[in-house]
Amino acid sequence: MSPRLPMGVLVLLLSLSSSAVARSLGLRDNEHMHHGQPLTEINETDILLSHLPTPPSYWSIDIGSSDPDVPRYPGLMALHVTFMMIAFFVVLPAGIALRSLKHRWHAFTVVLFYLLCALGCAASALYRKLTPDMYDGSTHSSHGYAVICLTLIPSALDIAAFFTRLYAYLRGDDKFTFKSLWRTVVLGREPHDLSSDYTGLVAEDPEEYDEIKPLNIASQGTSRLQSNSPSADSETADLERYATRWVNESSPHPAHRSTFSAASDRTLFDPRHSEETLRDVFPPFASRPSKPPVQRVTAIVRATLERSLVFAAFGLTLTGIVVYTGGCRNNYINGCLAHLIKGGIFWCYGLFTFARFLGSHSEMGWAWNISPVGNHISAELVESTVIFLYGISNTWMERFGARPGDPFTTKQVQHISIAVMFWFAGLVGMSMESRRVRKWLAASAASALGPERSGSISEPPSYRGSFNPFPALVIGVTGAAMSAHAQTYLFQVQIHQLWGWLLLGFSVMRCLTYFFLWLDPPKSVLPSRPPTEALGSFFLACGGLMFMFSTEEVTLAAMRRGRDDVMMFLNVAVAITCFAFCWTLCVVGFKGWLKYRRSHPALTSS
Repeated sequence: MSPRLPMGVLVLLLSLSSSAVARSLGLRDNEHMHHGQPLTEINETDILLSHLPTPPSYWSIDIGSSDPDVPRYPGLMALHVTFMMIAFFVVLPAGIALRSLKHRWHAFTVVLFYLLCALGCAASALYRKLTPDMYDGSTHSSHGYAVICLTLIPSALDIAAFFTRLYAYLRGDDKFTFKSLWRTVVLGREPHDLSSDYTGLVAEDPEEYDEIKPLNIASQGTSRLQSNSPSADSETADLERYATRWVNESSPHPAHRSTFSAASDRTLFDPRHSEETLRDVFPPFASRPSKPPVQRVTAIVRATLERSLVFAAFGLTLTGIVVYTGGCRNNYINGCLAHLIKGGIFWCYGLFTFARFLGSHSEMGWAWNISPVGNHISAELVESTVIFLYGISNTWMERFGARPGDPFTTKQVQHISIAVMFWFAGLVGMSMESRRVRKWLAASAASALGPERSGSISEPPSYRGSFNPFPALVIGVTGAAMSAHAQTYLFQVQIHQLWGWLLLGFSVMRCLTYFFLWLDPPKSVLPSRPPTEALGSFFLACGGLMFMFSTEEVTLAAMRRGRDDVMMFLNVAVAITCFAFCWTLCVVGFKGWLKYRRSHPALTSS
């Protein structure tokens, strides 16, 4: 399993609605803006003018309480956290990877997941029974039960599919054997998987990619289209030699070895390829029978739901921390929601980018490689769409708590301007990813040659990739702007500068990735792993975490306890980010290891 941006965005965009609800209920932002010299000493009197005193919390009575006569049970809360973290961040991703490959251990992970959830819920219920309610109106528990109920949907679909396969197997004409029953009914694999020479290659594809078809290539052919670019000919020849060797050496039967050639360059205005950006050489996979549209849609929705559960668990982790520490109450709520939601988006985006660097989504060409399949969308299109949706929704949210006739405050103008930038920069990025728009933009040069010659124009090598700087642009400008955000206290200014620079660092690294890949576009279907993306993803994730740390309550609490040290905050954020990167590596690596074992005979023979 690899973390995926569209599922995380779905969860986080839904979370944005909570900010809108809070504003519509009259919970307004703190309009106080400090335009003088930032203060170095905390002023409690000034804070009480705009905020209510901080009430006690579960943390204060469990950890900070000094009364030995009052029994407390922080161990039960530790058990709850441990069980739920293992269930959602270890067992659930492993189960998703196992299910996508129809592995026999998937059922075990499902049982283990529900067992851990039951133990975690029991520990939480016992803790709440023995501890007074310290957070009035908390919805963390109800949201947690709702997420657990959502996990039942894939399980229910698995059970329904099992009985459907069992009914079809019993009604079929195939001879009954335990092995065929196990593979066809229990594992849900195709009955002819073992008879294919490319069993490991075909069976390893996740169900959510069943709708993606391999590129059509000219197998067993000896002719080649002439190209106007010698460099393109050389690159394609390298691809042909690599693909031919890969197929020949992977085939367990020497009699099935073959050579093939393919078109070296596709033409820009060739009507036969109007819906493709590039026709690249790739080994001829044995394609699966096409599934009905309903099954394909169900597989995509199911895969999206499963991966969304991991992001939902991340959101529950944040709300659990907030409830236990007693934060985000009264008129702190708007600033808290803004920092946690937006910082959470950058955090998940950074982990997703690191997963792409490791090779996740390489089957769609998202790992800075040549895509081995057609009819795919680029990662930049997804990024631009998310940026567009984020901007168009946040443009109006800044005024939800304002009364009719209220003037625009400086803070509102700042945030609305950033949202408008996201809106229109995302729209430009989406347009640049449209194949039709790019064809229109290239029509001027082609029309100068006339209709007879325009059909033979070859695309340049740079058309292999998507060099779209607008997602990096808006994140970099956001970081640069927020590093100059006015704050009351010097420590708050320093924290905002830090995460602003980190976001700007991601923008610089992404632009360097485009620069080097534009000079030498990808030539292989394998992940290219640009080192600039490893650094950029780290800057982005760490910047998102620092964004969450810069919440007003957190900074004030640090100042009250003498912990207002920028180096300490940065080191903690770096440590957590490195830990999360190790988790991402384990998740992506585990699925890759499963695929390796599935296709082990083909791989070991090469």
